[in-house]
Amino acid sequence: MADEAYRKAKVGDQEVPYDPEQLRKIQEHPCYSDTACHTFGRCHLPVAPRCNIQCNYCVRDFDCVNESRPGVTSRVVKPGEAVDLVTKVMEEFPYVKVIGIAGPGEPLANEETFETLRLIHEAFPHLIMCISTNGLLLPEKIDELAKYDVGNVTVTLNAVDPAIGEKIYSFVDYHGTRYTGREAAEVLLKNQLEGIRMAVERKMFVKVNTVYIPGVNDEHIVEIAKKVGEMGAFSFNLIPLIPQYKFAGITPPTPAEKKAMQDSCAPYIKQMRHCARCRSDAIGRLGKDVQSRIYSGCSCEQNE
Repeated sequence: MADEAYRKAKVGDQEVPYDPEQLRKIQEHPCYSDTACHTFGRCHLPVAPRCNIQCNYCVRDFDCVNESRPGVTSRVVKPGEAVDLVTKVMEEFPYVKVIGIAGPGEPLANEETFETLRLIHEAFPHLIMCISTNGLLLPEKIDELAKYDVGNVTVTLNAVDPAIGEKIYSFVDYHGTRYTGREAAEVLLKNQLEGIRMAVERKMFVKVNTVYIPGVNDEHIVEIAKKVGEMGAFSFNLIPLIPQYKFAGITPPTPAEKKAMQDSCAPYIKQMRHCARCRSDAIGRLGKDVQSRIYSGCSCEQNE
């Protein structure tokens, strides 16, 4: 069973008990439970190639086999193909309990995401539905996610101060306008916090991902953890920087530095300490991916 401390959702100033189905979304989700990760698996559906922001640490490119990091996939699949993919996965790997959409772009900026959610929810209503997002469109898409029983939402939040956020994002595309600098960081942060608030209010489980960027947001990470903990987020996942793009010259934090930062954040929110930095097409248990056995060959498509 889930830890006693996590049997209730905080909605405003009130604590509301989770029902058994909500608890299942912790107990069978490998990212939300450090025991479930040894027993249950997930299937990421790479149906969302387009992105609406540019992070200074992110390079999204096509990939065949050897690269394992967020934002890459061997191919992009269409919603109808995703149903066939899940059918095959469930036949061969029944321990998979979670269907997630985590890219390779921003899921909420792709209509294919919502068509996929609809089809999977209709065909496999017992599976746990999960989304990973930068949060820019979360407030306006939250009810559509709820419609398809998306109960687990991961938001990548790298700063709660726009002065730091503007160092992390090159631009934000929002409703036809491209924002840069401080304005981009302000638009993104406002929507991220509102989206988290709305998700918690709907008793969704919110995991916050924060990329640990030495010299940029490292002295600010505890403030992020404190803020989202106060908002009622379920867990906090600290991800060491992969040096690339504009941050290619930054030395990533050591495992010891990562642990020390997690320990500093732990008083404010439950820490996820078993992240495998999954690909957008990952299938199987964390660290034991089997997508090469599902995808026949590799028809690599350049991500849009």
